[in-house]
This record gives sequence, structure tokens and C-alpha cells, in this order.
Amino acid sequence: MKVVVQRVSEASVTINKKIVASIGNGLLVLLGIVEEDTQEDIDWLCRKLVGLRVFPDENMVMNKSIHDTKGDVIVVSQFTLHASTRKGNRPSYIKAAKPDIAIPLYENFIATLQSNLGRSVQSGEFGADMKVKLLNDGPVTIIIDSKEKV
Repeated sequence: MKVVVQRVSEASVTINKKIVASIGNGLLVLLGIVEEDTQEDIDWLCRKLVGLRVFPDENMVMNKSIHDTKGDVIVVSQFTLHASTRKGNRPSYIKAAKPDIAIPLYENFIATLQSNLGRSVQSGEFGADMKVKLLNDGPVTIIIDSKEKV
């Protein structure tokens, strides 16, 4: 399971010209799922996200977490995070989990993140053609892969 985490001043997700998620200060989390992913990956990533210190403290040092700042979160499914570009110019998405595996993991990820955060988490819609708008703050962008945990 892989996430791209972006600290944002604002972000939104639009589907069919309708805004389905919108936040101010917080995190935009792009989530990629592979077939080998389990609840253990979800639990580890959600704990990591809630504790990730990427927000400035009073000395402008990145020392506060999303939990500390009470910021908002949007989670967006993004199978392209597991693209392979080894051969040719057309990415292969063969590593990305099929919907029958990915959808339950995506939904569990959101539920676990909400539980760890102690409040609601907004999301896009799995498999939809989404327009994601964001104002990256910093910019701060971090990639975390649960398969690379020690």
C-alpha cells in the first residue's frame, strides 16, 4: 500500500462537475493498493499518517501532526501509484489491485483513518473520473510505502 501525502491549504474532489469533498488546511492522501495489501498495512499507514509531523509549530518547524492541528483529510484512490514504467512508454498497472480486492481495502483505510484521527475523513469515489484540485502548502509532499516499513 502506497500513499502520496500532500500538505494543503485547500483541496477538493469533483465528480461530474459536482464537488464531493472539500477541505481547508490539512492533508490530501492519494492511496494506491496492491493485491498483497492487508489490514496490517492499513493500520500501520493510518498510524503513520495521524502522527506524521509535517505542520509548523510556533517556531515554523514542522513539528505538528494532523492530529495536533485538527486539520482535515481527503483520501483519493489512485491505482496509478503502482504504475510500472520499466518497459516502453505506456505505464503498466498490473500491480494495482482489482476492484474486488481494492474497494474493501480502500473503505477499511478510510474507516481506520477516521478511527485513529477521531473525526470524519472525506474521500473521493473509488473508480470514478475525479478532478482533484489542491493548493500544496510548502510545498510538502511525502511518499510512504507500507512495504518499506522496518
